Amino acid sequence: MRSLIFVICALMASHSVAASRILATSGLTQIEGAAGGGLVPWAVIGGYGSTSEWAAAASLSRTVVSDFRLGTAAVTGGFDNRLELSFAQQTLQVESLAEALGTTPVDSVIEQHVFGVKARLYGDLIYGHWPQMSVGIQHKINLNDGVGTFLGADRGYGTDYYFSASKLYLHALFERNLLLNGTLRYTDANQTGLLGFGDESGTDYQFMVEASAGLLLTPEWAVGAEYRQKPDRLGTQEDDWIDVFVAWFPNKRLAVAAAWVDLGNIALWDDQQGWYLSVQITN
Repeated sequence: MRSLIFVICALMASHSVAASRILATSGLTQIEGAAGGGLVPWAVIGGYGSTSEWAAAASLSRTVVSDFRLGTAAVTGGFDNRLELSFAQQTLQVESLAEALGTTPVDSVIEQHVFGVKARLYGDLIYGHWPQMSVGIQHKINLNDGVGTFLGADRGYGTDYYFSASKLYLHALFERNLLLNGTLRYTDANQTGLLGFGDESGTDYQFMVEASAGLLLTPEWAVGAEYRQKPDRLGTQEDDWIDVFVAWFPNKRLAVAAAWVDLGNIALWDDQQGWYLSVQITN
């Protein structure tokens, strides 16, 4: 699958598709494949396509914290600036797994597939008084759910539902453009599904709050921060996530983002902090 995404990147780089929207309004690719920030989906539709246009994006990202390495390869397609389809393959490598879990025969590499759909309901990112509002679904399949099962997860698959509202305020702060986003997620995923779904009592969906803010220092450079609330079903103190990022949009084909991330406690591992890097090609 990862090689297929590389092929898609090459095809996108060699073919031209309509790209009517303003630079950086495509967002980045979130770790579960949706257009947005690194941690949080935004209401924007992936790519730069506008009315009656289609667009696509492919991305690779890497998150490295104290005991985990998460790689994500994703493709996203946007249609008519109304509908977004996405797919992400996540690969999580757990350091020192045998030491933490003893001799339990579980995989030290966890792979998860995320299939996403997002639809714009109302409003516009820039124009008009109302923010752009979208709803989305992320269906997740954990292919190696042994660690989650060991910790008490109910199953290895689940579906998240979310509502996002995003608005870009022009000349709002120090004469710079300011992006604000809020997302409400309905989920029963443990660590976004990488540690399974639900708990020993079964499915237990909860509402979680997520937020992003970004300031465009120039049309090409942005800085910001994100927050993602997390549930705590497995009794392992699943902490909320935060990041502070810088993003570079040199043109409509390329976007690069780097961030410092604090993931807090993840299962049996404490104080998970590190860095995140993402490269996205858009057409």
